This record gives sequence, C-alpha cells and structure tokens, in this order.
Amino acid sequence: MKKILILAFAIPILFSCGKEEKSNENTDIIEYNESSPNSTTTTTQASQTTNHIVIKANEDMTFDQTKFNVKVGEEITLLLMNNGTSSKEVMGHNAVVLQQGVDINGFAFAASSEKENDYIPKDKISDIIIHTKLLGPKENDQVKFKLENAGTYDFLCTFPGHAATMRGQITAVN
Repeated sequence: MKKILILAFAIPILFSCGKEEKSNENTDIIEYNESSPNSTTTTTQASQTTNHIVIKANEDMTFDQTKFNVKVGEEITLLLMNNGTSSKEVMGHNAVVLQQGVDINGFAFAASSEKENDYIPKDKISDIIIHTKLLGPKENDQVKFKLENAGTYDFLCTFPGHAATMRGQITAVN
C-alpha cells in the first residue's frame, strides 16, 4: 500500500518536471530565432564598397564573384584572372562592363559573331564602359574605370555561350 501511495505522488512530480524542461527548450529556441545575429552581418557586408574588383574565371564557365558595390565617381580597378587550362580559342574569358539599361542578352548575341574582335561587337562600342582583353589560360588583365552615376551595371563574358552563366552586377552607390 505504501508503494502505491509513493507512486501516486512520484508520477505527477516526474511528469511535471518533464513538462518544465520542454517549456524551457521552446523558450530557448524562440529567443535564438529572434536574435538572428547573421542578418545584421549580411546587411553590413552587402552594403560595403570596394574599389578593387578581382574576378576569377573558371573552366566551368563561371565567375567566382558576381556582385560588387562601388562608390560613384571613385576609380575602380578590375582584375580578371583566367584560372583555366584550356586554350583561348576553346575557353577564352573576358569581362565587359555595360552601360546601364543595355540588354545583356542582345549584347551577348551580337558579340558571339565578332571573333575577329575578340568578341567585342564594333557596332555596340557605345554600350560598353570598359572591357578586359580576351584571356587564355593563366592570363590576367587589369583595367581602370569610374562609374559616374548611381545604379546597377551588368558585366559578362562575351565568349560564345559564356554569357548564360558568366555574368554579374556592379552597383554604384553614393
């Protein structure tokens, strides 16, 4: 009889302890989610500006970096590095920064037939702010330029077929 009486008191106490622990665990999870320290860091990093842009082009037809923020009116240095091993005729890379509002797909299409000009279309020169040379394996090229107006500027590789995956944006901020 004593055993039953002890169990009758012990069981509710055990269950109430378990419920309290679950309640504390849920509170901890809510507090953790509300604090989200990474969102502040991301916002801060996204708003940082640079005047040195380094882009590596790869054999898999991608740029390693595709988003940059720069200050309006400051000189920008763009360094393109071709980290590939295939010949320029097979897997050449360049970086072409376009004026605001230029149709990037139309520009890429026009560039694809300009082999004799390293895929820089003569009739669209006014659409270009700056471009690097067409690079072969392990070659680099550096260009300097300024963006005088705030906004977003597209850049791409104009080697035929590359613009589908080799493109990015430079955002000029005041």
